[in-house]
Amino acid sequence: MVNKEQFIEETSQLLEWIANYFQDVENFPVRSKSAYGDLKKQLPENPPEKSESMEIIFKDFKQKVIPGITHWQSPKFFAYFPANGSIPSLQAEFLTAALGVQGMKWVTSPAATELEQVMMNWLRQMIGLPEHFTGVIQDTASVSTLCAVLAAREKTTGGTSNEQGVAGNPLRIYCSSEAHSSIEKAVRIAGIGSRNLVKIPVDEECRLVFSELESAIRSDLEKGYRPCCVIGALGTTGSCAIDPLDDMAELCSRHGIWFHVDAAFAGNALILPEFRKHLAGFDKADSFVFNPHKWMFTNFDCSAFFVRDSKQLQKTFELVPEYLKTGTDQPEQDFSNFGIQLGRRFRALKLWFVIRNFGLDGIREKLRGHFELAEYFEQWVKDHPRLELVVPRNLVVVCFRFRREGVGNEELNRINAHLLEAINTTGKIYISHTFVNGCYTLRFVCAQTNTELKHVEEAIKVIDQCLSHI
Repeated sequence: MVNKEQFIEETSQLLEWIANYFQDVENFPVRSKSAYGDLKKQLPENPPEKSESMEIIFKDFKQKVIPGITHWQSPKFFAYFPANGSIPSLQAEFLTAALGVQGMKWVTSPAATELEQVMMNWLRQMIGLPEHFTGVIQDTASVSTLCAVLAAREKTTGGTSNEQGVAGNPLRIYCSSEAHSSIEKAVRIAGIGSRNLVKIPVDEECRLVFSELESAIRSDLEKGYRPCCVIGALGTTGSCAIDPLDDMAELCSRHGIWFHVDAAFAGNALILPEFRKHLAGFDKADSFVFNPHKWMFTNFDCSAFFVRDSKQLQKTFELVPEYLKTGTDQPEQDFSNFGIQLGRRFRALKLWFVIRNFGLDGIREKLRGHFELAEYFEQWVKDHPRLELVVPRNLVVVCFRFRREGVGNEELNRINAHLLEAINTTGKIYISHTFVNGCYTLRFVCAQTNTELKHVEEAIKVIDQCLSHI
């Protein structure tokens, strides 16, 4: 039995620490200063035989674990894409953990399934997808993309494919050379093989060159290959570039090819009507994914995966052994039929808390604020005599680097790599890098939940100080 008084006392201490953490997180070094092995050296090799008190465990957490944490919830985290949280999401996670729901089937917790159905319908409306899309929560966009590739494979082949395709005609998957690495991993896992992933060149702004895609598909058809799936990026990982989705959708429709849109980060911006109205084609996809855990203030993990034809998804994944038959089975009600995992966390609860607590107005206000901060930083780069934009800003991602006339690209790459490490070693901010057209490029992403102008100004000061040492 749970000791109620002890539970309340110990949990109150945890809650107080968490409250102080959120208040003080910007004062921590954003990137951990730990060296490899620092934590392992402090931990015993063998598990304890006797019970240890929560007081001792929590003390070790603060003294040993926290120094090895990179603080993704810091408002000075400008690296990668964020894994954002918020207070309402955190509060929902407390309840999710307490309930310990395993929502694999409707009957195993009806509220978990039905709340997920409603939340996915809310998200569908929020980003402007048509009514015929059905949504399911996956853990990450990597798994969502794998589900899309598997569904595309099954539709193309009728479930009889292998790496040689059907009747000796290999399947082909297409994406841009800037697409996320999870696509190649999905193609491998799906048994299609990396050699059948066709990476299409991009233009100077890192967008897929549509004429090259057309040419590749035409050539493959002439060779007897079977085009299976085209994956378009609504926001590439490196520079947040957006592929010509409308043209790609029309091409896929013409040839009967599955069209998947990977909008893991940038898809959140579709919540803004002013962004959505300038973007065509995403709503013509066969499948679509975006991650509320990246830019909608919902704790990791929570990936929103939508399909035009839910029956095809169920046909791909439905498998009900005897021990899971309940007498109330309805394939469209059991989310275990919509993906790889059987076990499913109650992720819909934190979406419900976040959307209700922020409201659409509050979410849009946050997103617009991030756009303004990114524009502010972009203008600083443009005005700086020693910096340059590598590509135009895409949404809230600013790609920039140090420049010097008369210095070759290889040397500039070395200098910029050194500059990045100098910036991150300060612990005051954290940014990351990519390569754009052969240029080592620094990425500055203004999308952390609580980032304000003062944090961007501090970042500018840190970068300027590091530049002064070059």
